[in-house]
Amino acid sequence: MSSTTVDENAPAAAASPPPHEVDECRGVLRVYSDGSIWRSNKPSFEMPVPDDGSVLWKDAVFDAAHNLQLRLYKPAKPSSPKLPIFYYIHGGGFCIGSRAWPNCQNYCFKLASQLQAVVISPDYRLSPENRLPAAIDDGYSAVKWLQSQATADDPDTWLTDAADFSRVFISGDSAGGNIAHNLAVRFGAGSAELTPVRVKGYVYLAPFFGGTVRTKFEDQGPKEAFLNIDLIDRFWRLSIPIGETTDHPLVNPFGPISPNLETMDLDPILVIVGGSDLLKDRAEEYAKKLKKWGKKIEYVEFEGQQHGFFTINPDSKPSQELMLVIKKFIEGNSV
Repeated sequence: MSSTTVDENAPAAAASPPPHEVDECRGVLRVYSDGSIWRSNKPSFEMPVPDDGSVLWKDAVFDAAHNLQLRLYKPAKPSSPKLPIFYYIHGGGFCIGSRAWPNCQNYCFKLASQLQAVVISPDYRLSPENRLPAAIDDGYSAVKWLQSQATADDPDTWLTDAADFSRVFISGDSAGGNIAHNLAVRFGAGSAELTPVRVKGYVYLAPFFGGTVRTKFEDQGPKEAFLNIDLIDRFWRLSIPIGETTDHPLVNPFGPISPNLETMDLDPILVIVGGSDLLKDRAEEYAKKLKKWGKKIEYVEFEGQQHGFFTINPDSKPSQELMLVIKKFIEGNSV
């Protein structure tokens, strides 16, 4: 019988230290030093979801390969047989958020009811597991899914019986607003590649743009902002491609190698921002430049409002005013 002798005086092998947290976002995403990631499938806040039956909803898979779903909404008693289609792409700095979160669901109920629209709210792959351009590509796939429904021999009649495919509006909140911008650039005016689907306009709700040079309000704005500068930097650090900066074309519309928007034909755009939102300078610069270049673009700033005010308190007076602004934009661009 063989035996092994252990020298009790020999130094023990150094134990590797346990992984420690290096990044955290809103209590629902934790990134550790060994590269591991913990996620909660629920937000860190609780919010009731009043579902009174006035808006019908269901989920559908739009990308089976990546297990991505979207949530469809429509009024139970629509004001007309065919309704415009309004995409609402959630925010979360490309790192958190879901179509199923209560703030997203509640806002989509409001949109469907008050806009009298079919609302489509897609999920997309999140960072840092899936860095940009994954989210942009998924937004594109979600719109192409609509085209597949419009041309299918056996479409989902829950959607097609109510939807007017010639009146599509693509909106997004924060990171979703960034996605909406990148889709506007990708599809161009007329959205010819989506025929018979026709995009009539884009709504950027507090769009999440960045850049290596800080804006004045990023530097001097309220440090206690709901979306503060540390969180902005963290979201970008976790979402931009490895080795890139926030001048990346998907992040900074006016970066050194970004597409030249001056020479592009774009569909009408509505830009919304709160006056206390650290992102407001970038949104305003975007609107001013595009207007100078002859694009059809509107900019509306809600004085004193923070980032995401319309989902944080969708019943507030500014949120109600915003809904009227969106409704007017849809009506004005539906011809």
